[in-house]
Amino acid sequence: MAISLSVVLLLAIVLVVLLRGGSIKPGPAIVAVLFGFFLASTGMAPDIKRFLDAVADTIGSIKL
Repeated sequence: MAISLSVVLLLAIVLVVLLRGGSIKPGPAIVAVLFGFFLASTGMAPDIKRFLDAVADTIGSIKL
């Protein structure tokens, strides 16, 4: 839960920065948000979550 909340917060910050910097316009940003929203309700959502969890675990296990 904490990882997914952190990812959502990080992506929201990136989206705001892209909007304010002019790299992405509001229309495509809304389409991207809606795509993510509807993708979360498909059968692919558990696979995507497992992949992101594995990436987060891998990053967390790296010792510097």
